[in-house]
Amino acid sequence: MKIISVVGARPNFMKVAPLCRALKAYPQVEHVLVHTGQHYDVRMSEQFFKELDIPNPDINLGIGSGSHAEQVGKTMIAFEQVVRAEKPDWVVVLGDVNATIACSITAKKEHVKCAHVEAGLRSRDMDMPEEVNRLVTDRLSDLLFTPDRLSDANLRAEGVPEERIKFVGNIMIDTLEREREKASALDLNAMVRENLVEPSNSQTFKLSNDSFVAMTMHRPSNVDQRETLVPAMRFFLDEVAKAYPIVWAIHPRAQKMLKEFGLWDEVVAHPNMILVNPLGYHAMLRLNMGAKLFMTDSGGLQEECCVLGTPCLTMRWNTERPVTLVEHGGASRLVGNDVGKIRAAYHEALSTDRKPSRPELWDGHTAERIAQVLAT
Repeated sequence: MKIISVVGARPNFMKVAPLCRALKAYPQVEHVLVHTGQHYDVRMSEQFFKELDIPNPDINLGIGSGSHAEQVGKTMIAFEQVVRAEKPDWVVVLGDVNATIACSITAKKEHVKCAHVEAGLRSRDMDMPEEVNRLVTDRLSDLLFTPDRLSDANLRAEGVPEERIKFVGNIMIDTLEREREKASALDLNAMVRENLVEPSNSQTFKLSNDSFVAMTMHRPSNVDQRETLVPAMRFFLDEVAKAYPIVWAIHPRAQKMLKEFGLWDEVVAHPNMILVNPLGYHAMLRLNMGAKLFMTDSGGLQEECCVLGTPCLTMRWNTERPVTLVEHGGASRLVGNDVGKIRAAYHEALSTDRKPSRPELWDGHTAERIAQVLAT
């Protein structure tokens, strides 16, 4: 039996690492790892492969950056040749990046069975390209490996036959559980200093657990418009950073827009704004472990905050991961980009104790369950 697994961008790497290990338990399985190259920057890609002990890709398509249509189109053209040459029994796609939809479409056009890891997530926001990717991939896939019961219900409501739905748990947590000891051993201050964007402006901080706020923010809805970004930054600078240091793993997009809107100099000059470059897996996990509060518009960080118990403000109006919300026993509060909502939730979260929550089957063994289904 031959299985091709496809990764394309950083969110995939944490998901494929445990699957690569789990499939090694089945000698009858030949596993081929394909990297589409959607994230080609060393910090975004090679670093994760090394940290998470992911084998070097057997095939790298080298797609690179581009518009959504360009990435999907180029990936389909290149992956079609791979499928025809390798003749796999299964193509496994993960998450909701452009590689996910491109390779699921190609697999089905080539009459190869497709399995989707992390199926059934729904934000119900069609303005999100990831939602389009999720819907199309789930519609085409022969096996739908879901991370939680809410995802099962989404698929059933869409008419997916029961035999295609396989509830296996959250594969991201496999990686968290395997790597948390290594992450916790990192020296927090040394790790942050090694990754500073502007080293000369932030040398005096001394961070300790529960003494700082962590942040990521990169979505266009949060950073591309002056009327959204400026009020948010005023709140971060004038209120949050007065009480706590903010360690901001800043995305190139956010950095660009801060400069365009004339905020960059003020941000880097603020003694409690600690800007770090995009972090590797262990460094980001260490940051999450130590933060009193995490403010983010990321998807995967919501899940990690849930298991670690870190109070989380999700700066989005919706989430495809509702199981992580406080109303479902998680640690996250949806606040969108309205400063009034962010402020209210911020003060509420500060008074909340760290309370780890572990949804059903988020136990570190999801990849083993997936491998067993695929290999038998």
